[in-house]
Amino acid sequence: METLKTHIDKIIEVLKDPALAGDSGKQAKIEKISRITEDAFDFAELSKRSLGQAWVQFSPQQQTEFVSLYKNLLKNAYADKIVSYNNEKIEFGKEIPLSDTTAEIQTSILTGAGPVPINYRMFKNGDQWRVYDVVIEGVSLINNYRTQFREILAKNTPQGLIEILKKEVQENTKTQG
Repeated sequence: METLKTHIDKIIEVLKDPALAGDSGKQAKIEKISRITEDAFDFAELSKRSLGQAWVQFSPQQQTEFVSLYKNLLKNAYADKIVSYNNEKIEFGKEIPLSDTTAEIQTSILTGAGPVPINYRMFKNGDQWRVYDVVIEGVSLINNYRTQFREILAKNTPQGLIEILKKEVQENTKTQG
């Protein structure tokens, strides 16, 4: 929990930074937050779990490319939501051990409309705890994307999925930039 709190505190610090206020600071905020999430998340583990059994169908080069594209896809999908933070309070709940090397940290974002539960699933890699899944209002990021990737892979090769992700990342980058 302490590791997660540290990362979230750093993100909130960036979000509250008056030097990054307004539209002019938006891109700088996104870049700073992106660097923090690089430390907090294990995107390779997130990718493996999102692809499930299909992971082994990807060559090592395709796996590396997939991890990079998936990370950019997630960053683009959630950047606007994170940057729209408006001093909501984040409440930390329980830390639930799932195994010797995994745990779920329960948090809630307290908004005017009520609490939004966000649980972070973390695993211990060496001596470092890293996020491998996020469950927002009961919906697992991994399960959500695994379903989508499974449908795409039913009709496409691993390289076909990579090409689809490339197009999506390029389109999202254009609309944000």
